[in-house]
Amino acid sequence: MSDLAKIVVILAAAVLAVPLAKRLGLGAVIGYLLAGVLIGPWGLALIREHEEILHVGELGVVLLLFIVGLELQPSRLWALRRPVFGLGGLQVLLTGGAVMAVMQWLGWHPGTAFVIGFGLSLSSTAFVLQLLGERGELTARHGRDAFAVLLMQDVAVIPMLAILPLFAPSERFEPGEDLQKALVAGLAIAGVVLAGRYLLPRLFRLVAAAHSHEIATAAALLVVAATALGFTHIGLSMSLGAFLVGMLLSDSEFRHELEANIEPFKGLLLGLFFVAVGLSANLGLLTKEPGVLLALTAALIAVKALLLFLIARLFGTAPRPACKVAVLLAQGGEFAFVLFAVARDLALLTTRQQDELNLAVTLSMAASPMLVRLTDSLAERLAERRRRRSPAQAEPIAAAPVLIAGYGPFGQTVARYLRVHGIPCTVLETDLKRIELGRALGQTVHFGDASRIELLRAASAGDAHVLVIAVDDGETSLRIARTVRHHFPRLRTISRACDVRHTLALMELGVGVVTSDTYLSALEMSEHVAVALGVPAGQAHTDVLHFRAHDQRNLDRLRAVHHDEARMLDTARAIIAEMEEVFRERRHTPATQPPAAGAPPLPRIAPREAPQGGGTG
Repeated sequence: MSDLAKIVVILAAAVLAVPLAKRLGLGAVIGYLLAGVLIGPWGLALIREHEEILHVGELGVVLLLFIVGLELQPSRLWALRRPVFGLGGLQVLLTGGAVMAVMQWLGWHPGTAFVIGFGLSLSSTAFVLQLLGERGELTARHGRDAFAVLLMQDVAVIPMLAILPLFAPSERFEPGEDLQKALVAGLAIAGVVLAGRYLLPRLFRLVAAAHSHEIATAAALLVVAATALGFTHIGLSMSLGAFLVGMLLSDSEFRHELEANIEPFKGLLLGLFFVAVGLSANLGLLTKEPGVLLALTAALIAVKALLLFLIARLFGTAPRPACKVAVLLAQGGEFAFVLFAVARDLALLTTRQQDELNLAVTLSMAASPMLVRLTDSLAERLAERRRRRSPAQAEPIAAAPVLIAGYGPFGQTVARYLRVHGIPCTVLETDLKRIELGRALGQTVHFGDASRIELLRAASAGDAHVLVIAVDDGETSLRIARTVRHHFPRLRTISRACDVRHTLALMELGVGVVTSDTYLSALEMSEHVAVALGVPAGQAHTDVLHFRAHDQRNLDRLRAVHHDEARMLDTARAIIAEMEEVFRERRHTPATQPPAAGAPPLPRIAPREAPQGGGTG
């Protein structure tokens, strides 16, 4: 098969397998691995040679470490020092050290024990971050802790790669030659540091002056590839060179530009690396020794999960987030494949041992999505059972005239307004980061889900006058509105809305006032656009007020038909046509009196019986 035909086969397999794996909730990494297995010797046998593909794919790992270095700003690392060096550092040392100690006690070579122990201590950065991003949990407590551990693991790969050659079996020992190698390595690192500080910023300024996106991308790839080539030539790790350059450029003004230029190549080449790992997966071992491999996979997941849970609890993480961190990071990672390949080249692992370890890591990664779902399901069942056993045990909260559900940017603004006007309010939030922010600002924020009836009772919702639903998620806000309508029908409810459909759904649940969090700012921007196009400021301001008034009146028309998709679209088109006609006539009539000087750009319209909506178009 020609090289071009191989590229076509690999791309076709990836295009088919990755979307399917993501749809099944397995993630892109598993998709690439499945693509490799599908076209490899144990699948359709379309491609048998994986070494060349693996070498090209290793460039993806190099680019990944370059981006890790770019993101490792000293200020950011210092801000995360406790979870990164404490939680992450302890996880790597305890997991790797425990496995290494057991293997040495069983008589394994120290180098083999080191590479297996510390290789299996690593988790999949690409897999876990993608999973957290898809679930919207990157800012949650367990998401931040998982990111800190992953960051430390990525950094720890560099000393692991540097230490590994020291364990390699050697027939002769020449102090002079070893000293010379150490001196060359030190000079190379010093050269990269000097170039990163003084030469590369000048190079990128010169490239930026050319105003060519293609040349900027080429310059970024040139720097990474040249550094990797130089480090390989003197016997050091390519990844070490790329990481150093990235870290040195992390504080430069070109950091975001470099990351944006490298990202597409990193993703594609890293995918190629995983395809090559899938190609090299020896599934014959799974059929010959299923018990051994499944036991190895189960032991890997169990040991890592147990140690991660204990370490997270030691650092003050609550049981549920600690459990989530443990399950998220229990699998093996992509850098384990790199370490095992280097170890095999150094004769620290046999080909069979490498195949067994690669297969165990792959199986652990495949099991992770199912374990995460199972953990979530068990946690929800336990929480529900606890709520049923003690439904009224929520801690009582002092009564206040206003309840605010959600302390995001929207809720923070409302709480701040009430505070400066001396109006007491009770704020409920589920995000610990936002709770900590509120307390830092002097605002008491209580942890809890406002859709739970027992929490609303504990918050004295029956004595409150107004509930402000300010949560980010539309489904959550509807769930809160349903609970309030059923249990607290006299509590007046005001809610933010995401769009027209969300507005209408809230209106159906009896929410008194519905405000879109983008509608008013969009109208204000429209007013600025009109003025920029030459429309007199007074006329633009009046037009916006009339536009808003028409929109609010038309919400009732949409509300009557919003359950019928076709009728709703027809009504919306008719409304737009009517408003075009109204404003066409306004353009041919004398302008109304402009507002007084100093008036705000978009004052409030007097409240009407119909709810204030989020717009009809």
